[in-house]
Amino acid sequence: MREKAIVFEVNERQHCTTIPSHRTLLEVLRALGYVDVKCGCEKGDCGACAVLVDGEAIDSCLTLAWTVEGRAITTVAGLGNSNNPHPLQAAFARNGAIQCGFCTPGVIIASESLLRKTPNPSDDEIRFALSGNLCRCTGYTKIFEAVREMVLTRSGGVLR
Repeated sequence: MREKAIVFEVNERQHCTTIPSHRTLLEVLRALGYVDVKCGCEKGDCGACAVLVDGEAIDSCLTLAWTVEGRAITTVAGLGNSNNPHPLQAAFARNGAIQCGFCTPGVIIASESLLRKTPNPSDDEIRFALSGNLCRCTGYTKIFEAVREMVLTRSGGVLR
């Protein structure tokens, strides 16, 4: 088994580590203590492990860790925390979009990725962006309402 040294940034903190070449980014992040990145299906079906890599949402369970060499990763904890929540995290809380909370980090990451690329998405664009995230508790309505609130807030109340 070949090992590789990599340097990458997580939540604005630089990491240098040596990993076996077959390790996924999910495995490496969890080993480094980033437990806000959830381990769900480990095959790319649920979205619980989503992180931003250079601003783009990816499933960390499908990404070999060595491919993030020199890149910036943001987990949901890197967006905000309970003392200083990101506006999207606050919108999820206000709208009751969090129940058991297991899917929430991945859903927030997917939502943030969408809003960075498309600040005023249509309802269909929101649904499509969230289609890779599995939630067994909420029925998605409250999640959709939280994202829609962010769109309204950011667009000054003007929807497409």
